[in-house]
Amino acid sequence: MGKFVIRETKTGFTFRLKAGNGEIIGVSETYKALDSCKNGIASVAKNAPIAAVEDQTKEGFEKAKNPKFEIYTDKAGETRFRLKAANGEPILASEGYSSMSGCKNGIESVRKNADSETVMEEA
Repeated sequence: MGKFVIRETKTGFTFRLKAGNGEIIGVSETYKALDSCKNGIASVAKNAPIAAVEDQTKEGFEKAKNPKFEIYTDKAGETRFRLKAANGEPILASEGYSSMSGCKNGIESVRKNADSETVMEEA
C-alpha cells in the first residue's frame, strides 16, 4: 500500500504520493497551509479513481472533462502526467517517463495508491 508524505518547506507544505516500494509517483504544488495540503491529498483520493485520461501527445486529441489525467510531453521530450481536479486545478504531477507505457503505469499506480490513508509528516 502506498502513502502520502507531507513535507514542510521554506514556503509552505507539499505532499508526495509514494508507491508501496517507496518510489515517488507524483508530487503536489506548494500549499501555504497544512490544512490546504491535506485537502489536496483528499482531492487526489477522490478524483484519481474516476479521472478520465486525456492524451495530449496525440494530434487532434479529444478533450476530456475534469477530473482528468493529462498526458503530455515536456520540454526535455519526456512523457509526463498531471492530475486535475473536478474544478480544473492541478493536484498532482509526475516525474518524466521515457516511454508512454511507463507514464500509463504511473497513472494506474496513482489510481491504486490514491486511497491510502497513511499520511506522514516529515520534519
